Order: sequence, then structure tokens, then C-alpha cells
Amino acid sequence: MGTRAPVVDHGPRTGAKVALTFDADMTDGMLASLRAGRVKSYANLRILDLLEREEVAATFFLTGKWVQRYPDVTRRIADNPRFELANHTYGHAAFTGDCYDLPSLPVDELAGDVAKTFEVIKPYGGRQTRYFRFPGLCHDVATLDALAPLGVTVVDGDVVSGDPFATAWNPLVRAVLDHVRPGSVVIMHVTEANAAMTDEALPHILAGLRERGLVPAPLSEVLAAA
Repeated sequence: MGTRAPVVDHGPRTGAKVALTFDADMTDGMLASLRAGRVKSYANLRILDLLEREEVAATFFLTGKWVQRYPDVTRRIADNPRFELANHTYGHAAFTGDCYDLPSLPVDELAGDVAKTFEVIKPYGGRQTRYFRFPGLCHDVATLDALAPLGVTVVDGDVVSGDPFATAWNPLVRAVLDHVRPGSVVIMHVTEANAAMTDEALPHILAGLRERGLVPAPLSEVLAAA
């Protein structure tokens, strides 16, 4: 199995497939905001509506706490054969220092945190994977070594939409379409209150991909050898 989890940014640069990935973050602070009524939702159902309506494949990197907060939405994702499920930690904590002001945990808790998240996701079935994404994409040698026993592949991405806390949809479309290529892994978020423009940008992103002859596919297909 090796001593270090592999990291990938994209798939082969051949063909026409690209991966649309959506992170589902959830911290204790976000849960507190929901309970206090400061925010309405961290589950953007308009994204799911559009992907389902247009029969678009996507991969969702789920935090365990998001799954537990939105079991019905998780079931909806799992029940769609075009969607894949992946791991984004249990509570969106960072395991390196200075990672976008995220709450942090010691690296020796990483493997247990990720394993727990797989167990939370497992009962939902569907197209489950051993893909994992670090919150904030923050990782180092120690964190990759810690993940080795779990047999995961760490997926960063080569196209960052910049949708967290965006106040307009146009820059998100440009950020994706200016950089997307065959084999690209696009990073977006399904956390509505923290990424309110994603559902408005997505139709334009899908149209731009079609114009470029690019086809969204499940992450496993995009990363597969050509």
C-alpha cells in the first residue's frame, strides 16, 4: 500500500471528460449558525435540481457532519447513478497550520477522522469511492503519511472556482472556463450559505463546457488511465 497517500490534481489530458466536484463543508460553527437561524441552509438544492434535470455527472466530497445534518439530501445524492460520493473529513477541520482560519486537529487524529467519515457515508450506498479531499486543500508530508493505511487517493484539483463567499456569479464562470481542460477536476461547493453564487454560475459553466466539447463525468472515470 505504500507509506504515503497519493495526490492527484487531474486526470489524463486526452479525451473530453472533466470532473465537476462539489465540497459539502460543515463545521461546528456552521451548525451553530443553522441552529441560531443566522443562515438558512448549507445544502444548495438548486445545484442538485440542475444536475439532475440535465443528467450531469458530479462527485460530492462530503463531511460527516454535513451528512448527519442533511441525511435526506445525502440519500438523494447517493441514489443518483451519475453521482459519486467522496470524503471531506468529519468536521472540516484543518490538519496543518494556518489553513484559512479553519478549526484544527492534530495530525495523529486524521486517520480516525477520515475513517469515521467513511463509516458515516457508508450506509447510504450509491457510488462510494476512496477519494479524499483536505479542507482548504491544506496538506503536507505528515498528513499524507497518516492517510496511507486507509488506502485513499487525495484529490486536490486543477480548476478552483473561487465560489466560497463570492458575491457575483460571473467571476466563477470565468475562473472555471478560462482554465478547464480535458481531464480537469473542478472544485465548487454545495454549501449554499457560504457559496451563494454557485447555482447561478453553474448553468453558464455547463454551457461553456459544451461549447468547448467537454463532458462532465464521474471523478473515477476522469482519473482513470486513458
